[in-house]
Amino acid sequence: MTRVAAVQLAPVVGALAANAATIQAALDAVPDDVDVVVLPELATSGYVFRDADEARSCAVTAQDATVSGWATTASRLARGTGGIVIGGFAELGDDGAVYNAAAVVDRTGVVGVYRKVHLWDGEKACFTPGAQGPLVLDTPHGRIGVAICFDMEFPEWTRMAALDGAEMLAVPTNWPWVDRPEGERAPEVQIAMAAARVNRMAIVCADRCGTERGVDWNEGTTIVDADGWVRASTGPGAGMVVADLDLVANRDKTLTPRADLLGDRRPDLYQALSRPGRVGHRGR
Repeated sequence: MTRVAAVQLAPVVGALAANAATIQAALDAVPDDVDVVVLPELATSGYVFRDADEARSCAVTAQDATVSGWATTASRLARGTGGIVIGGFAELGDDGAVYNAAAVVDRTGVVGVYRKVHLWDGEKACFTPGAQGPLVLDTPHGRIGVAICFDMEFPEWTRMAALDGAEMLAVPTNWPWVDRPEGERAPEVQIAMAAARVNRMAIVCADRCGTERGVDWNEGTTIVDADGWVRASTGPGAGMVVADLDLVANRDKTLTPRADLLGDRRPDLYQALSRPGRVGHRGR
């Protein structure tokens, strides 16, 4: 089993030092027996930037101590054998561009960075979109993929991670509040449940809380297993949820002896997905 924690916290836009302290306090509260921790999107910087200049002023390289320093927590995780911390930050790339990114950090430091490809709304004015598919890495605790927030609303993206062997998808996210009928989960959580089920891949979403420049959040931090069921979720406010996931079992994509989620695909009929515009059956 892989023990996973998802952390919900309230970064403040532009308050880098205070955010670093908030993150560290949250990481300090993670039990030693946790293997993988997921933090929210743009946890180091806050989210609601006024413009690209403000986003750039909050951007750091992946080797900045506010990100690479998560290695200290990674070192004590998994009962001291070393775990993984995954979290969002505004990245200043080597190319000078600013990205909405997520770092994967183990006890040795940053071992991977994913740059968000599907930018949401005002993010397009502040960030350069990534140009690579979902990051998928082999770790001592399973084969783990990374996507960010709006990426998950594109079924092609979660399927790509599954096809690359991801047994769990870590999703740092900031979900703006969405009105919904009483008793219903946030729509993004329902998307995670569906994506997990159709790919037999656990999905761990770390959302944020608080109100930032008039924006409220879904506070939808959720751990979903490969059958699409919610194993743990937070309520309002800062907090953390923990669940045990059998990632090894997620390698099996069969539903019955003659039904296979990946083996039964028909990619010969899916080519239209790579073309813009509407697709479909043109017969009568």
